[in-house]
Amino acid sequence: MASCFYLFFSVSLLLLTYSPSNSQSNQFCEAGIGYGEVGCGLSSSTKLLIKGGTVVNAHHQEVADVYVEDGIIVAVKPDLKVTDDVKVIDATGKFVMPGGIDPHTHLAMEFMGTETIDDFFSGQAAALAGGTTMHIDFVIPVNGSLIAGLESYEEKAKKSCMDYGFHMAITKFDDSVSRDMEIMVKEKGINSFKFFLAYKGSLMVNDELLLEGLMRCKSLGALAMVHAENGDAVFEGQKRMIQLGITGPEGHALSRPPLLEGEATARAIRLAGFVNTPLYVVHVMSIDAMEEIAKARKSGQRVVGEPVVSGLVLDDSGLWDSDFATASKFVMSPPIRAAGHNKVLQGALSNGVLQLVGTDHCVFNSTQKAFGIDDFRKIPNGVNGIEERMHLVWDTMVESGQISINDFVRVTSTECARIFNIYPRKGAIIAGSDADIIILNPNSSFEINARSHHSRTDTNVYEGRRGKGKVEVTIAGGRVVWENNELKVVPGSGKYIEMPPFSYLFSGIDKADASYLSSLNAPVKRSKSTT
Repeated sequence: MASCFYLFFSVSLLLLTYSPSNSQSNQFCEAGIGYGEVGCGLSSSTKLLIKGGTVVNAHHQEVADVYVEDGIIVAVKPDLKVTDDVKVIDATGKFVMPGGIDPHTHLAMEFMGTETIDDFFSGQAAALAGGTTMHIDFVIPVNGSLIAGLESYEEKAKKSCMDYGFHMAITKFDDSVSRDMEIMVKEKGINSFKFFLAYKGSLMVNDELLLEGLMRCKSLGALAMVHAENGDAVFEGQKRMIQLGITGPEGHALSRPPLLEGEATARAIRLAGFVNTPLYVVHVMSIDAMEEIAKARKSGQRVVGEPVVSGLVLDDSGLWDSDFATASKFVMSPPIRAAGHNKVLQGALSNGVLQLVGTDHCVFNSTQKAFGIDDFRKIPNGVNGIEERMHLVWDTMVESGQISINDFVRVTSTECARIFNIYPRKGAIIAGSDADIIILNPNSSFEINARSHHSRTDTNVYEGRRGKGKVEVTIAGGRVVWENNELKVVPGSGKYIEMPPFSYLFSGIDKADASYLSSLNAPVKRSKSTT
């Protein structure tokens, strides 16, 4: 498979420059779409030496050179000597790290009567500019069909410019879905399935379906994921807000308070415990949900908690802005919470209660958000983050001293690779790993705004935020795609990463099941009474 990939990259490609009028630096190449006249190209060298930087992995760091050839890391050693045909990048005084892996995105997703504005090219281009070199997107079934859903997303992903994987959502359960889940795991490289406990009437599943799905996930060695909000109660909360005349974006947060996230998280955890299968809770936004995860993990249950960058760095004050366009851009589910939740989530990430950081990048522009100008229930849910995540986690967590540089690598890359069973191919800078690498300058600064970001949306929930620590170089598949604030990528250059089942989270599950069965002391043999 690798040799096919390298051969693919050797094919000549026509590259055009995308240069939005609102930014001189916001440019990337998009073949076949006439955004500009100026030519640009990917680095032609297949050999690369990153020299003199501090190489950081999740559990170790050292000053060393990194030599890359044909998209693979060949050596990580001090003072490597190379020939003249090798491109050399000086990383002295900077950190050389694995590229970020975003475990939670929604590109080209049809939702709430529209489609997310970022597709598999623009969203990935934005990711690369921010130091993320792989993401895992959620396939939504088509009329409940997993196979039809996957075929749809395979078509959408043809324009990919970086590596990606898929989770699969489950919106119903019957014999055909059960069979298709097996096909997804054994033939299609999907090892995780998501269950929405919210969005009543569309994506939401009930407890019966969730239980069926948890048992099927366990049998396949696939990780069950949940969007944890009580959808029935949210529906009632929405009606209550409308009755009170609260129709603006603030009604979104008021209709789905933290206790409903906590309740659904607790319910999903208990049902996963009943089945004895690992559980992954996506976008943990509240203290309520975090505490349920902490309690379960303390008891020994295998529960993964994923905060997203918006929940870590923002509070809900924006939802009360008097300008609808400003307030509506913050609408996502679960909602961004009141001040205080974010600080507690940061603490939970630093002490290991929460394990990795995603984004839930699900972006709609201001025109799409305006669908709900008279009714918050019609505002498409979602915020940006795929480009901003690495910078914001560094500035919020590392610069503040809450986590180490090694832990930064762990929560933005390595742990995701481990959970979804692609480590050490991804998530590490060691010989044999894919050459997905970033060079971060801790002394450089960044500023976020919608004028210069690479997403197609016209707003940014982190508008005006500044911080320290900037990704100055991104290398994807051994090729320099972001350098000197220039992004050079081409659609079709990304590849699909198959993720095998039975990650480390499943280790020992069979022994725990055997122990449980032996503890039952049942069935009891009883003599039958005669009358």
